[in-house]
Amino acid sequence: MYKIAYIPLDERPCNYSFPSLLSDKVTGSSSQGEVNIVRPDLSLMGNKKVPGSMEKLWEWLYEESVDSDGLILSIDTLLYGGIVPSRLHHLTLDECSKALARLIRIRELNPGVKIYAFNLIMRCPKYSGSDEEPDYYADWGSEIFQYGRVHHLMTAGLASEEDHKQYDNLKQQLPKEVVDDYLSRRKINVEVNKLVLEFVNHGLIDFLIIPQDDSAPYGWTAMDQQEVRRAIASHNLELDVYMYPGADEVGCTLLARMINSFKGKRPLVYPVFSSTQGPSVTPLYEDRPLMETLKYQILAAGGLITTSLAEADFALFVNSPVEPMMEAAYQDNLSTKYQVNRNLLDFVEQLEFTVNERNIPCVVGDVAFANGSDLTLMKLMKRKNLLFKLAGYAGWNTSSNTLGTCISQGMLHHLYGSTQTHTNFLALRYVEDAGYCSAVRKNVTNTILPALGYDYFLVDGKSGSVSKAVQEQLNTFIQENLLDEHNEILIQACYMPWNRMFEVGLEVEHIRRGT
Repeated sequence: MYKIAYIPLDERPCNYSFPSLLSDKVTGSSSQGEVNIVRPDLSLMGNKKVPGSMEKLWEWLYEESVDSDGLILSIDTLLYGGIVPSRLHHLTLDECSKALARLIRIRELNPGVKIYAFNLIMRCPKYSGSDEEPDYYADWGSEIFQYGRVHHLMTAGLASEEDHKQYDNLKQQLPKEVVDDYLSRRKINVEVNKLVLEFVNHGLIDFLIIPQDDSAPYGWTAMDQQEVRRAIASHNLELDVYMYPGADEVGCTLLARMINSFKGKRPLVYPVFSSTQGPSVTPLYEDRPLMETLKYQILAAGGLITTSLAEADFALFVNSPVEPMMEAAYQDNLSTKYQVNRNLLDFVEQLEFTVNERNIPCVVGDVAFANGSDLTLMKLMKRKNLLFKLAGYAGWNTSSNTLGTCISQGMLHHLYGSTQTHTNFLALRYVEDAGYCSAVRKNVTNTILPALGYDYFLVDGKSGSVSKAVQEQLNTFIQENLLDEHNEILIQACYMPWNRMFEVGLEVEHIRRGT
């Protein structure tokens, strides 16, 4: 058995639970459990803007490291207490450096343990809102983003006369104390990124991912990325440290990479796209063409792209976006471009043929829209009876969140096959990504919340009347869109992890009926 100790990025299910749900009770040839993921008790993980209990997390990590085969570590959690606290903290670089030095003890406790870690480049949202940012971001968020964008364009020699005017106006508008607080924290976080590289350089960390959370081609995040990339190059660590868009999927990605490493596997993945244009589209919230991120996601999970379907361990069918990319919530009003620049019929026919006739496992990365599944694709796959024949599926949040999740599931399916764990996770993805993200979230927000006196950013707790309404509508969605004579899906629990509508927490069971 492989024991893996996991420090999640935060307490939301995508970070805290997904890796465990992917690997729970997977078995090897001996029919004994082969992967055991241990994680801190949820009570240690904090709550959105409230940091986790760092001292207790370190104590837990030391205790579990002693007999672990591998560690997957969120540096942001170990230093700041989670992803949101990493954007709010007031730590000095010296305090961060002393905390990082505690990693040395892990090597002393268990010199042979494999350590994979991840440490984010801090995001800079385009909008004004303080739900996950400092309070002043509600008033100045959009201006902070634009200030960074034009500053980047100016330093790169790409700014227009209008950009220079905007820069001068923003410099006068933005309060100095706001800019100083924001940029000083970014500076600390970048220096921490560079400190972590020293641990990779000295072999204390075996592999590192530096994800870019909600990135853009120009701005503060892109400039930080350039600085960290230069540091990676200066240490000759390009093969040991990957930097690409993503965040909430990285725990799953590193899990797949670690298990592949333990078993000496390098799966080959053959990509198929629903559109000719799709690979070159830069998805929403990201900074580069889809194809370039796709390469990183496969590499990071321990695989390689192949140009031969015949030699592939699985095919990755990417339902790709059209420029400009749309949000899933608005897909009922598709633009002409979305209708004619993708060919879903060919995509689904090829998928069915590859699964049923070629007998090649297929994963579907549904990234045609941001923040939810393509409901037309779901309908077509259901008509073809493909939903529970897939080796993986995801369609949530950013394209990188989706790709990292479904690729990781494909990797584990390649190793362990279609276990109950696998089909449960497929069912969860269909209910959450299609049911909640693409349909129920918008409907509950627009029709239920106003009458209850709540809004998108505040509901009545994790398990209140809103979560009950969500579960009721999800059950209806399941009945109307996912069930057939051979497959049933049961929702065992439904809750709102951060007391808002953006994400939902679900426990889902797939029941396979007689064929």
